[in-house]
Amino acid sequence: MDEKEIWIKAKEELANTVPTFKMWIEPLEPVSFDGNVLTLITAHALAPQAIKSQHDAKILEALKNAYGQNVSYNILYDEEFAERYQKEKKKELQKQKKTLADTDENRIMDNLAQMQSSANLNLKYKFSNFVVGENSRFAHAAAFAVAQNPAKKYNPLFIYGASGLGKTHLMQAIGHYIIFNKPKLKVKYIKTEEYVNELIKNIQCGGNDRNSRMDKFRQKYRNVDVLLIDDIQFLESKTYTMEEIFHTFDSLHNKNKQIVITSDRLPKDIPTLPDRLRTRFEMGLMVDITPPDFETRVAILKNLAEQANVKAEFDVFEYIAKNFVNNVRELEGAFNKVSAYADIEKTDLTLEFAKKVLNCESMKQEITIEKVARAVGEYYGVSLNDFLSSARNQRVSSARHVAVYMARELTQKSFESIAEFFKKKHTTMLYSYEKIRDDLKTNKNLDQDISVIRRTLREN
Repeated sequence: MDEKEIWIKAKEELANTVPTFKMWIEPLEPVSFDGNVLTLITAHALAPQAIKSQHDAKILEALKNAYGQNVSYNILYDEEFAERYQKEKKKELQKQKKTLADTDENRIMDNLAQMQSSANLNLKYKFSNFVVGENSRFAHAAAFAVAQNPAKKYNPLFIYGASGLGKTHLMQAIGHYIIFNKPKLKVKYIKTEEYVNELIKNIQCGGNDRNSRMDKFRQKYRNVDVLLIDDIQFLESKTYTMEEIFHTFDSLHNKNKQIVITSDRLPKDIPTLPDRLRTRFEMGLMVDITPPDFETRVAILKNLAEQANVKAEFDVFEYIAKNFVNNVRELEGAFNKVSAYADIEKTDLTLEFAKKVLNCESMKQEITIEKVARAVGEYYGVSLNDFLSSARNQRVSSARHVAVYMARELTQKSFESIAEFFKKKHTTMLYSYEKIRDDLKTNKNLDQDISVIRRTLREN
């Protein structure tokens, strides 16, 4: 059998099993069949990722039934084929002398394309691949309830927790679910930093069209059905932006539109946030996500392996889960590193190989929070007891800020873990970290100090 025969048979089965057959499957064209791998081309740029994520199992089953044994497949976007496909479609329209009805499937596809270009949602962040653990069960349930019934429950929904725990994943999953299941609703996703930069650009614009540009900017975020605002903590101290967010919030809420917000802390812990904004953020439902437990970390790694089609020993998942405990992002980074090395070296992903690549044991011996604190203390003439005390004089406070920043950067420990060591509040550690991070942008002497301390730690 050649590629055309196999695909014709497989399509007959897929026509009855795939609801969006006409939109995604029918336009595919087979181009080769080599080594039990069928290569298909598509005219839609989004098709390879969308089809793989939604219909992979059904396609593999149909190909096996058509050929009599297991068959793999690849889907490639081909610009020439896309151009030819569009021309053929136009000819059909001209012959029919009428436009095709706007079907639900076409609306979904249009919304998906718009979502990708204007809302910046990532196709991999969906409810279907979010691993739910005890750390995120309530947040997941709340997010799914909002996605099913926007503005009917929990408005606004405020999701908070440390970096890398899945807040953005849940927020974008809400957007994807609504796009696919409620295509008439307009969804807008924005990071707070991007919102601030866009606002500043419009404010700085001179000329007579400034008012017009500001009106367009405001309507961009107020004429939506669902607004997703990520990392709202970056609003801190930005007075004019807070004013714009306040009016945008009120405009949407008064029109019964859904608002979802993420932050690395509670509204009350965001310095300089005015009460009128804080109370609005708190008026809906606030849910937190905490670092995943061991079982959840293992489940996350297994899920990553399945998505990437990577085979690994179960011991590998356990090893990574035991050594990377702070957040999902570092778990994913560790897994991507070992799987990439295994692929490059053409070797099996075993426990021994993972230990060789990650070298967690020696990393742990090299740098700890205590070692960082002692090195910073020695440099600035501050004792460890001073760091752990309630002393607030400038010399101790300044050194402590540096110690917290370097502990976070060099150990990748959570702010909770650092706070526990220094016997301070999590928010205090976060403030110290952000203060030094911002000071480094302009203070060359501070940058030199940290470089010297870093070098000392490495040499010891």
